[in-house]
Amino acid sequence: MNQKENPKVELAMITKEYDLYKKKSDKIKALFKFSEKSVPHFWGLRGIDLKVYPGEAVGLIGINGSGKSTLSNILAGIIPQTTGQLTIKGETSIIAIGAGLKPQLTGLENIRLKCLMQGLTNEEVDEILPDIMEFADIGDFVNQPVKNYSSGMRSRLGFAIAVHNNPDVLIIDEALSVGDDTFYQKCVDRILQFKKEGKTIFFVSHSLNQVKKLCDKVAWIHYGELREYGDTEEVVANYNDFIKWFRALSEKEKKEYQNGYKEKQKNFNVNELKEIAVERGHGKSVLRGPAIGTMSTLTKVVLLAMIAALVVFGTLHVRGRSFKSYFAKDTTQKIEQTVIDKTSMDKLYDTYIG
Repeated sequence: MNQKENPKVELAMITKEYDLYKKKSDKIKALFKFSEKSVPHFWGLRGIDLKVYPGEAVGLIGINGSGKSTLSNILAGIIPQTTGQLTIKGETSIIAIGAGLKPQLTGLENIRLKCLMQGLTNEEVDEILPDIMEFADIGDFVNQPVKNYSSGMRSRLGFAIAVHNNPDVLIIDEALSVGDDTFYQKCVDRILQFKKEGKTIFFVSHSLNQVKKLCDKVAWIHYGELREYGDTEEVVANYNDFIKWFRALSEKEKKEYQNGYKEKQKNFNVNELKEIAVERGHGKSVLRGPAIGTMSTLTKVVLLAMIAALVVFGTLHVRGRSFKSYFAKDTTQKIEQTVIDKTSMDKLYDTYIG
């Protein structure tokens, strides 16, 4: 069967929407608002379609703030997409400078922790530990807290751990930009080996020379949109032309260009997303996303009721009263009123009848 018929990674209408809260307290307030119209939004990604096949290395390029790292984090499962369907056949592993490393733990402790989190047993970790330490080549620093590492050492350790976990999809986010030439070549050799093994690689970098050397295809992300996807040489050439054009603009023109695209990202909405989906021949199902971070009206009502109950019980606790005491007080008042009424009736009986 032709491998081109079976993409390893497939993205359909992937979007990422962020709420632009001005203060941290606004996040709490937003939980109780039944309308989110007053909250400004920003769409970091706007309908990304992508198919990547086994053995392909895809470069993600674009200017700062274009959405490259957002996309790589979605691919790695670190953050969920807002809408769209993401299909990945196999395990993923992301390599970024210090990504997932605990600063307080030593390098050795981080190796064991990350490997265990990937599903390896302690025995399996013991087997690959020497290879990881040799690949990272950070010497005695492996027994020191990661917070004392340079950015290059963190990158070395992160790369060594990730490649020895043998992922099906490897995501590299600027991790090779801080290493020396010797380590860089070691990483390149391992990446090329992964490609031969049929693994899929996403390579995020501002170094176009590295992208041209390592990648078969390139995806140019431009302010949340997939501007171009195709052969490395062609896309990189077009991107270079754009960079030259952009640099030739005056500071005012650059600012106007950037602000124009940022306004599009702020004003983007679901209706536009539906139009794009129809144009590309997608069904309505791709407009759904994982039900993470959403809260229905019913959930909000239940949450408000629970908070109200907590306030009532908290007030009773502070006053040193029990919840039953209010019922007991009410019952006592009813008994006393009944006794008073009976006494009055007895007096009337004695006076007029007895």
